[in-house]
Amino acid sequence: MLTIGLTGGIGSGKSEVADILRELGAQVIDADLVGHETYRRGEPAWDQVVEAFGSGVVGQDGEIDRGRLGRIVFGDPDSLKRLTDIVWPRIREGLEKRITRERDNGDTTVLVVEAAVLFEAGWDRLFDEIWVVTAPEADVLERLERQRNQKPAQTRARLRAQMTNEEREQRADVTVRNDEDRAALAATVRQLWTDRVPNRTQGRHDG
Repeated sequence: MLTIGLTGGIGSGKSEVADILRELGAQVIDADLVGHETYRRGEPAWDQVVEAFGSGVVGQDGEIDRGRLGRIVFGDPDSLKRLTDIVWPRIREGLEKRITRERDNGDTTVLVVEAAVLFEAGWDRLFDEIWVVTAPEADVLERLERQRNQKPAQTRARLRAQMTNEEREQRADVTVRNDEDRAALAATVRQLWTDRVPNRTQGRHDG
């Protein structure tokens, strides 16, 4: 089984690439959904987050209110690090379990994990290959304003707080440039699938 870690900055189009890879036959896992599970009441991270940030981050349903939590840590590097020190190792554990399960069942030939913070969290060594999706800043600004009603100034602030495309590319095996329309993006991904996937049976996976 070939494992691919798929990453990229906000608004780069990595979810589109994940969708295309799914259409080509890959099994796709969204690390953000694994993160949602990590925050659930009854999980170890729930207790740790409440202990670190107080009961005010708990909603009426008894679950962590990620919106409230986000407002606490946004713009506060110390609080953000305290949070990521809690949840990132737990998410890694969840990803490792899913990768092992897919490898053991023998039915999955290509497993893709979409993860925005793949490098920051140190998850890159979980995968045989790392694919990074990049897009011009002007396209990112337009896409997020159209899709999320996010103003350019907000998007620029978030971009500046992330790794740069250049930093990601230096650490990736494959760069997927999303600088045209979806048809061009699909053609690029299909070509990468043709060129790389059939030829990979062993990877650098070392857990």
